[in-house]
Amino acid sequence: MHPNNPFIDDYPFEDLVSTSPELASFVFKNIYGNYTIKFSDKEAVKALNKALLKNHYNLDWNIPQGNLCPPIPGRLDYLLHIKDLCSKKDIHLLDIGTGANLIYPILGTCHFNWKCTASEVDLHSLENAKQIIENNSTLKNINLRHQKYKTKIFETLIKTDDYFDVMVCNPPFFKNSINAQNNNLRKNKNLQLKEKDNLNFGGKSNELWYKGGEEAFVKKMAEESASFKRQIGWFTSLVSKKEHLKNIKRAINKTKPTEVRIVEMEQGNKKSRFIAWTFL
Repeated sequence: MHPNNPFIDDYPFEDLVSTSPELASFVFKNIYGNYTIKFSDKEAVKALNKALLKNHYNLDWNIPQGNLCPPIPGRLDYLLHIKDLCSKKDIHLLDIGTGANLIYPILGTCHFNWKCTASEVDLHSLENAKQIIENNSTLKNINLRHQKYKTKIFETLIKTDDYFDVMVCNPPFFKNSINAQNNNLRKNKNLQLKEKDNLNFGGKSNELWYKGGEEAFVKKMAEESASFKRQIGWFTSLVSKKEHLKNIKRAINKTKPTEVRIVEMEQGNKKSRFIAWTFL
């Protein structure tokens, strides 16, 4: 985990429960005598997120049942590495596919005081993101945009006078709903979990799958990026599967960027990464 991540230590569950009492019903002591929650339970993860955002940033946050519930420490880690990448103070961030949770603009605003713009294709998710902003005055400067076309990423979204220092994205992982559900069943079997009906982090169709999966999505992003190379400083995207990097990097290199980077990240036993490229 990034050394500047405030979540690098164990969660202070007693403080979190004091801030957000609804978390209490999910907290228990494990065999080592440490307080924890069942991270396979999406309602427990949602309650933890609400408590973390309340405790650290005094925010009231919620998402509808079934929407993607992101791990906040990991999402903040991505942005901390973005800060290292951009090496400037006043960053304007563009979030592609912000979902109902709005997590990157929230963290960008509250943790870094960045200017943030968020796009989303799903109107119900966008409405919830709007509600989060309306419920928290500290988020009032976040700009929301609707991407009207599911087959486009930057086209029709970015205006002629726009400039963003960096773009972030958590692309859809899976190729289709069957791929997503099979992955969840396999994961639950490996962890010997009983919950087999849903992904522990939730997620609607546009949040979890895209025809061709994340590789196809990021390749599409790379293709479109060449048309907006003067309007976005750094294009970046999480890549969940390391084996996708080779083909993604090849697609990016076809657009002739001046630099491509792969940034490795670790949160506990989990390894993740993002790819970044620039034309400037």
